[in-house]
Amino acid sequence: MRLRALLETEALGLRLLGGEDELDRTVRGVMTTDLRDPSRYLSGGELVLTGLAWRREPEDSERFVRILTGAGVAGLAAGEAEMASIPDDLIRACARHRLPLFSVNENVSFASITEHVVRQVSSERAGDLAAVVDRHRRLMTSGPAGGGPEVVLDLLGSDLDLRAWVLSPTGRPIAGSSLAGAGPELPAAVSATLAGEHLAASRTGRRGPHRVTVAGDTYSLFPISHSSRALAARDVRETVLSDWLLAVEADAGDWSPERLDLLDGVTQLIAVERDRRDAARTVRRRLAQEVLELVQAGAAPAEIAARLRVAAPVLLPGLGTAPHWQVVVARVEWEDGEIPGGPVAQALLEEMLVAPEAAGPEPSDRIAVAHMGDEAVALVPLPAVPGGAEGGEEGRIPGLHADRILAAVREPLSRGLDDDGRLTLGVSAAVHSAEGLRGALEEARHARRVAAARPGRVCAAGHQELASHVLLLPFVPDDVRRAFTARLLDPLRDYDRRHRAELIPTLEAFLDCDGSWTRCATRLHLHVNTLRYRVGRIEQLTGRDLSRLEDKLDFFLALRMS
Repeated sequence: MRLRALLETEALGLRLLGGEDELDRTVRGVMTTDLRDPSRYLSGGELVLTGLAWRREPEDSERFVRILTGAGVAGLAAGEAEMASIPDDLIRACARHRLPLFSVNENVSFASITEHVVRQVSSERAGDLAAVVDRHRRLMTSGPAGGGPEVVLDLLGSDLDLRAWVLSPTGRPIAGSSLAGAGPELPAAVSATLAGEHLAASRTGRRGPHRVTVAGDTYSLFPISHSSRALAARDVRETVLSDWLLAVEADAGDWSPERLDLLDGVTQLIAVERDRRDAARTVRRRLAQEVLELVQAGAAPAEIAARLRVAAPVLLPGLGTAPHWQVVVARVEWEDGEIPGGPVAQALLEEMLVAPEAAGPEPSDRIAVAHMGDEAVALVPLPAVPGGAEGGEEGRIPGLHADRILAAVREPLSRGLDDDGRLTLGVSAAVHSAEGLRGALEEARHARRVAAARPGRVCAAGHQELASHVLLLPFVPDDVRRAFTARLLDPLRDYDRRHRAELIPTLEAFLDCDGSWTRCATRLHLHVNTLRYRVGRIEQLTGRDLSRLEDKLDFFLALRMS
């Protein structure tokens, strides 16, 4: 489409401020930004929408316009919501660089303009796509409450008889079609498998849709990329762990080009919806950044507490009391070190910290994540739950647990990390005041280092482990670990191989039962005398005495390190 076509649609609320001679430029896409330097997210031909948050002084306009011109954008549209009128310095800068400039009426949302441009750019697609897009536009005119991914998927169901779901990279359901009698739910195991297959296929560089059969059903998987980040990405690893996917219960291998174009248009519409929701995270990310910078700078607790009081009602609206806080630290590392891990970890944390059973995009609104260098740090507010629900503990705090997070995401994310990436995660205990926040941050970082010392592509550790022997074990040098375990356990392993005596399982059970002969014999379904014989054989082969605490401890540590 041409820039001048935007002026012909009165509903867009656009007014031309300069660049009339350049209105025949072709618009290839649209991007909303308030970054001071958005160049890495631009590829040329975009209509750039901005709320002018980047402008702090008149000189900023020249710099911003010069960056846009250098990236080859088609035009700039500035919103009037924050200022009574568009600044003269911006108008003059656009005139100098021959960049068409529009003002956007404060009553018109950027999302409406974005959706209109996407629809027009895709107008050459098949007629059924145009019908879907037009119906979606009508439903979306009242704002986010009137539409969203669910609307698009319902149209796929009603118009094309397709069941479809939008899934996160961890397999959490974001939205689903609601065909009568069909229901939108996918079993959790199927969702995780689909997400893993999608991530694995994306890492190979193959174009979608990717077809996969799970539990006898065939699904076609279409990537849903961040519209701006995908344009700027130089490597699939920059976005693969944060992109949503559209799973359609059908075999797209039999589809016509028109039907494939239709689904491509649907993914673009959902991407617009996601970008709109992601834009709302800007405030939460900024709050997290400000709090964490104060904590790291050693600011007074009163100053940190004041900033937390600002953050709490944004993250937990309507909460009458101050929440507790938990800190989660994540790091994504690639073996070649060429991909910055901070932004990837930030987007990933914003998804991972939503409860796996929480469907839809909105639960992430209560999570504030900043990235600092190569790591991402999340501030998670925890409202106290009245006592009595579980055990009657007054003011119980339902915090995050590292093992539960790990169980929900390990399978699909391991596929996306492939053989050259790693995700490590640390979770702090809950703290109730600003004074405890610095300690929580250090605790989460230390837990992440414990996780990093473990094998595996996706590893996590929680604060509970920092007061246990498991804190020490990962940092034992490999040669010391091998020598220690070999000295104690190799004689037992050799004996088991020759005689099938099961001395290693017997030792594990004996220690797990705290040396109780009766409980251990019951667990192993042995007579006590048989158990005594096996333990005696263990002591004979190793020269140790399992009645001594020191020897029990040595065996316990050797088993944990082996």
